Amino acid sequence: MRIVTMTTDFGTQDWFVGVMKGVIMSLSPQAVCIDLTHDIPPGNVRAAAFALASSYSYFPSGTVHLAVVDPGVGTDRPAMAVATDRYLFVGPDNGVLSLALKRETVRACHRLENPAFFREPVSATFHGRDVFAPTAAHLTRGVLLEEMGPAHPDPVQIDWPKPVFGLDRVTGATVYCDRFGNFVTNLPGEEIMARGGKPRVKVARRDLVLVTSFQGVAEGEPLAYIGSTGLVEIAVNGGSARQVLKLKLDQPVEVTW
Repeated sequence: MRIVTMTTDFGTQDWFVGVMKGVIMSLSPQAVCIDLTHDIPPGNVRAAAFALASSYSYFPSGTVHLAVVDPGVGTDRPAMAVATDRYLFVGPDNGVLSLALKRETVRACHRLENPAFFREPVSATFHGRDVFAPTAAHLTRGVLLEEMGPAHPDPVQIDWPKPVFGLDRVTGATVYCDRFGNFVTNLPGEEIMARGGKPRVKVARRDLVLVTSFQGVAEGEPLAYIGSTGLVEIAVNGGSARQVLKLKLDQPVEVTW
């Protein structure tokens, strides 16, 4: 048994995800397909990269991680497969794999150019079905990356903002919004808590206390906390920070002491 995880922006209303699973299981009947998410906002490569980076490491070694959020489908953007010490990754070279790969030791990266491993004919608009799904299936069967195409040494890195550390403050930004309207920032909770004291989080003209859980504030009140990814998050107890605070992506966030 080999696991293939799937991260896409295809949603579940249409047949796209189901067809990709059909292709994988036709080529590799022992493969087990697990949905990470198919609700990435359409074309939002950064959101997909964050979702994948936040979840891939919970799977056993040898898992194939397939990510298809591909606004450049049908263009000359490369398709690629990557082997690390623990995993295999498949997707377009547009940065969707880059955040996960930064946490791994990359052993090999190859372009997908060998049509022997594609589904023919290849649609110009559905590489998920015709290029990426069959590639993932062949990888579960032990096909080597070098058989799929030439080495691809410099894959695209996504533009990911870095926090700025000062003497008495750390500045960052919101980088992801979940379905509850909670905003994840790029501020690392462990490093902030290591400074001690009572940090306060400033965002959207609000001064928030950093608490341990939603119950640290009254219902309807905004809060900051360290989420399950280890990053500072902004939320509203029983509500949506997107609606109540009118937060947006890339909104400045500052932690002070």
